[in-house]
Amino acid sequence: MAKKADKKEIVNLGHGVGRRKTAVARVYLREGNGSIVVNGKPVDEYFVDASNVSTVKQPLVITETADKYDILINVVGGGITGQAGACRHGIARALCDENNEAYRKILHDAGFMTRDPRMVERKKYGRRGARRRFQFSKR
Repeated sequence: MAKKADKKEIVNLGHGVGRRKTAVARVYLREGNGSIVVNGKPVDEYFVDASNVSTVKQPLVITETADKYDILINVVGGGITGQAGACRHGIARALCDENNEAYRKILHDAGFMTRDPRMVERKKYGRRGARRRFQFSKR
């Protein structure tokens, strides 16, 4: 009878949830050589704009761990830029989770540990948008 192939167990070293606007990113940190996968695609394929790719990689660059970990990201909601910001926030949290707060001061000083609270204001009744009024007609 054939033996089952020994499965290599995948161990998540750290995980973090990042948020920005309405985007939510779940980030898993694993041992590896620096590959970043976002929703099943390489980071360069998912975020076609180079500025968004650099945004995602900022926590790794500042902590000098760009080639130390493989990162798996599942991101939903929002637009591309909001998703990139959520990924950055999640990676920063995952690095702190893995290294017992060793990188926390570096990442906090760079502003990566703080969730960006700015969101779109809801539309109010009697208004065209959140604050804009309908045009007034005197006659």
